[in-house]
Amino acid sequence: MACQLPPRAPRLPCLTGFAALCITLGLVVAATGCGVPKVSLSEGAREYVATDYDRVLDHWTRNSELIVMRELDNVLNVTATYEAWDFRWAYVVRYASDYRLSVDQRRVLLERTLSESREHHQFYIALFAENHKWADLTRDDPAWVVRMVDDQGNETPPREIIPIERPGAVERTYFPYTTPWRRAFRLRFPTRRPDGGLTISPEAKYFGLRFAGAQGNQQLVWEIEQR
Repeated sequence: MACQLPPRAPRLPCLTGFAALCITLGLVVAATGCGVPKVSLSEGAREYVATDYDRVLDHWTRNSELIVMRELDNVLNVTATYEAWDFRWAYVVRYASDYRLSVDQRRVLLERTLSESREHHQFYIALFAENHKWADLTRDDPAWVVRMVDDQGNETPPREIIPIERPGAVERTYFPYTTPWRRAFRLRFPTRRPDGGLTISPEAKYFGLRFAGAQGNQQLVWEIEQR
């Protein structure tokens, strides 16, 4: 299950020396101690039922928090779900059950969304920043530059950053980490580089989202099952 951290960390008193070191180590343990599962990017049929959705959502969701230790400010908290082939299958099964879609309607929706997974890598993200403007990734001078990366050196800018201005029932239900205090976006990255190579290498052991800016940098990582 992915770590679910609160959207806003409390401001802590200024500490130095050993106390500050203990907090730093505690943050590292909190960020890495949840036994994050590895993921498979393979395609193929799935046999999900609607009640599987929450488990699949957790499997494909990562959370990361960047705290500036000199001020103990929570400058960035990001939760992201990679909308992989596997995730999309579970999503459609849950959505079709909730909205009582017919068999044909479900088939059309599934075919369309699985086809989209081959066209781009898509992430649903919700983020909180201490400064509200820093949470807007669409600004001309954004506080954070986002890249999709892998361990083979690929670094890909988003093709689209789509703000979700007023998350509704769908976003709040299917991505429950969406709250009024967080900005929500969909990020789309190309599946291929200009030279034709894949933006996530077939040899990659992990891929992720990197947020970098003047306040620091943080990365959300999805480790890949090795065949």
